[in-house]
Amino acid sequence: MIRLLILLFAFALPAHAEQVVAGLSKESIGITASFDGSEILIYGAVKRYEPEPEGRLDVIVTLQGPSSPVIVRRKSRELGVWVNTDAIEIPSAPSYYAVATTGPRQDILASEVDAIYRIMIPSAMRSFSDAIERANASPFAEALQRIRINEGFYRLKEGDVTLIEDTLFRADFQLPANLIEGDYLVRIFLLRQERVIDDYSAPIKVRKVGLERWLFMLSQDYPPLYGLLSLAIAVFAGWAAAFVFRRFR
Repeated sequence: MIRLLILLFAFALPAHAEQVVAGLSKESIGITASFDGSEILIYGAVKRYEPEPEGRLDVIVTLQGPSSPVIVRRKSRELGVWVNTDAIEIPSAPSYYAVATTGPRQDILASEVDAIYRIMIPSAMRSFSDAIERANASPFAEALQRIRINEGFYRLKEGDVTLIEDTLFRADFQLPANLIEGDYLVRIFLLRQERVIDDYSAPIKVRKVGLERWLFMLSQDYPPLYGLLSLAIAVFAGWAAAFVFRRFR
């Protein structure tokens, strides 16, 4: 009986002495014809069940977009002309991946911990490239990472997480105008002395709304009807332009 009470008491104790309690300014984003990007505020606090332990406290927040297959091609110069000489398909790569931290990565996150949780951009990309059944897949994954960093789809914002008195934190993410529809994932990691002591995740739904949503669903569910509608609109636009030109000629 005593052992049973001890076991029940152990399960009743909190899993971590420090836990993340967080919220999002938006849980869904609607894409319209005038959509020019969106800003997401991620905020939270550190909940403690005992006095704060010693050691540096840090927070890392990641925002990951929906994944899809990507073909990466290698170009080589042949007889003075640049041509595609090799290609590889990465089965799944995030369309968007941003990381915000309270400080430089090398000061707040141990490499072996990053390898386990796949937090930073190289580690996250490695989790996708590892699924490729090919020996020389790493250069292609690195090239995709480099391209998307240059395009602004992969971002590392060191020092952009504001942490107040080791309790309250916030991070701001500016999403681009050419956002891809799908389910996005927010992950928050609470670290003490370069080790993850708690984590939290929450989804953000990005969907087309209004006329854009109707046209998208029409193209997916009824492709022939969508094609006929597009043709009719093109014919009408051409006729209207010709009519206006004749009237004012």
